Amino acid sequence: MTLIMATHNRKKLREMERILTPLSIRVETAELPEVEETGSTFRENAYLKASSACRYTGLPAVADDSGLVVDALDGAPGIYSARYGGEGLTDEQRVEKLLKDLEGVPMDQRTARFVCAICCVFPDGTVLYAEDSCEGTIGFAPIGQNGFGYDPVFLRGERSLAQYTDDEKDAISHRGKALRAFFQTLQSYQEQEAKRHGS
Repeated sequence: MTLIMATHNRKKLREMERILTPLSIRVETAELPEVEETGSTFRENAYLKASSACRYTGLPAVADDSGLVVDALDGAPGIYSARYGGEGLTDEQRVEKLLKDLEGVPMDQRTARFVCAICCVFPDGTVLYAEDSCEGTIGFAPIGQNGFGYDPVFLRGERSLAQYTDDEKDAISHRGKALRAFFQTLQSYQEQEAKRHGS
């Protein structure tokens, strides 16, 4: 099966390809119009992106919306994770802002989670969802060279996600878990469709 992936983020696309390709799902991109993310949840924003890509291409489209939820910041940056601190900042600048906003907060109060919501929209109007999270804490300084976004300050035990290999990260990350859940949902949908059409 081929799905159009609604993202302009090459690193996110590679991550999705790594996880979905072994599951016999081919992920392709297309030149898609920008979508205003006006939803109030990760799930709503994922739907907005996937439905726009499906309408534009006429093909099944999948999108994710994900972000970092920090308890000491009342859930911020949340759905604004990619725009935290304003448009046009680099990943490093957003990490810097996060650490500044958490100045003086002790480690036991720096609990956080990455959340990922995935939505797949089919041309016939069918909508599939999957969602999962990855629990951790926010460190005091960036560590590691792998990953992207807030990975260098998101700790699982003593290591940041930026210190994990791609395979290690895929096994525990919010996106890895959500994509595997999505695959199960997609498989069930395909089986139901096959029964419905008597094949």
